[in-house]
Amino acid sequence: MQMLGQNPAAAYRRVTLEARIETSGSADLTRICLDEAQAALGQALIVLERGLAPPREALIRAQTIMVWLAQSVAADHPLGTSLKAFYGGLASQIGANLLQADAASIAQIKNDIRDILDAAG
Repeated sequence: MQMLGQNPAAAYRRVTLEARIETSGSADLTRICLDEAQAALGQALIVLERGLAPPREALIRAQTIMVWLAQSVAADHPLGTSLKAFYGGLASQIGANLLQADAASIAQIKNDIRDILDAAG
């Protein structure tokens, strides 16, 4: 309960995410994860723009989501190999930004996720 008092925005985001997951079908889970990764990257960009501490928390959240997506692609999915490579590649790029955060690189990763969301409809 202590965390709720320390970071109410994070607690609210977590509750909202859990509600979205509870009410979604399995097909929507990928979209939810991509939305969350994109939001985390947006938060990382805001932190960088404001010159605050390195955006480790947001980048770790985005990277964790992308690793999970890469590992959860169905074996029989017709684009399985490509999706695993795409998600894994983005996870690696995010990881590189954990060492040396670069706004242009983070923005490009965020745009790549937006592109796949747009393509999915």
